[in-house]
Amino acid sequence: MANKGDIGWKRRNEEGEKIQVSARKVGNRWLFRIRAAKGDSWRDYENPELIDWLELLESVRRRIQRNLIPEIEEGRLISAIKEHYPEAKP
Repeated sequence: MANKGDIGWKRRNEEGEKIQVSARKVGNRWLFRIRAAKGDSWRDYENPELIDWLELLESVRRRIQRNLIPEIEEGRLISAIKEHYPEAKP
């Protein structure tokens, strides 16, 4: 079950199937979860793809504009993305 503080989105995987991804900030890290369909259970998503990190970044930026998340979180998230994907240009 997704919690109130979670940021979630839907996308299609490589096979074209719809999936749901959810992320939550715990301490200084982001924890991702994933599920295939609405009735399926959530499971940990240990190594999120770059597309999911970038989607999270866009969601965080929208929340910063609405004053729901402090601006400093954007820089922290960009650092985390570069740590996992050094070639990325968020």
